[in-house]
Amino acid sequence: MKVGMVTDSLGHLNQDDMLRAAAELGLSHIEFCCGNWSSAPHLNLSELLSSGDARRNFLARVKDHGLSISALNASGNPLHPGASGKEHEACADATLELAGLLNIDRVVMMSGLPGGPGDQWPNWITLAWPPFCGEILEYQWNEVAIPWWKERVKLANRHGVGRLCIEFHGGQLVYNVPTFWRLREAVGKTVGVNFDPSHLIWMGADPLACIHDLGDAIYHVHAKDTWINHRQTALTTRLETLHGSKNRERSWNYVTLGYGQDELWWKQFCYHLRQVGYDDVLSIEHEDAIMARDEGVLKSVTLLKRCLADAVSDYTLPDIG
Repeated sequence: MKVGMVTDSLGHLNQDDMLRAAAELGLSHIEFCCGNWSSAPHLNLSELLSSGDARRNFLARVKDHGLSISALNASGNPLHPGASGKEHEACADATLELAGLLNIDRVVMMSGLPGGPGDQWPNWITLAWPPFCGEILEYQWNEVAIPWWKERVKLANRHGVGRLCIEFHGGQLVYNVPTFWRLREAVGKTVGVNFDPSHLIWMGADPLACIHDLGDAIYHVHAKDTWINHRQTALTTRLETLHGSKNRERSWNYVTLGYGQDELWWKQFCYHLRQVGYDDVLSIEHEDAIMARDEGVLKSVTLLKRCLADAVSDYTLPDIG
């Protein structure tokens, strides 16, 4: 496998400095954020869409640093019932167009989350009771999400984008393995997974078990860690609404790789991915509120490189015939 990085991990740097840092870290791939929940500090989406010269220069700068682009990222909530939903949809659609123009096959997104009928805000339903919860869910899926994603699949295919990589996240309609399968069964195999273990950890799932259920539906991987504050979860559960700045009081926080799950766990994570056939990019996403970005990314790269096997196994079973 290869070690890459979400460009927002070094969002304090300009494009040239970010590319230089990625090369000095020994990364092979980078994942560019294009907008929505990112300020997109490292590319200008409208400029790249409108100018062939700008696209050629952009790709040349990436290549000059010995880097490749693993994916574009347009994570946001395009199903929001308010005005921001249309804004996020426009950014997602523009990102799909740009991916096609740059010959990039993968776009990382989130499923989005609608409201109920007539709602002004999204509504994350996580319970089967009271009975109206089920009615809201069926509306969200059948009236909003599935039709929207069918159209995005068509649009992606028109642009030559073969893999829409959905990231599981709390506050999204697709947040776990069963919700992903529901979407994929409805819209087809263009939709796969951007596998980020950190969200599954705080929601209480086992990422290693999820890897084996998802198998070749894993199209891209984020390397991000979560630390669980068990003293606090004993009082509050893992359902956390405190702002990230209150990290001492929160039940969980995103942390630098190795500061939530230990190195043995990350070795198992890489090994399990290889077991299901994933031999591609691990894109580091640094969101540690305590550790400086430069230091956190360096520590994450160092850990991942220790966890990865240098070569594919040449072991063959003995002939017992």
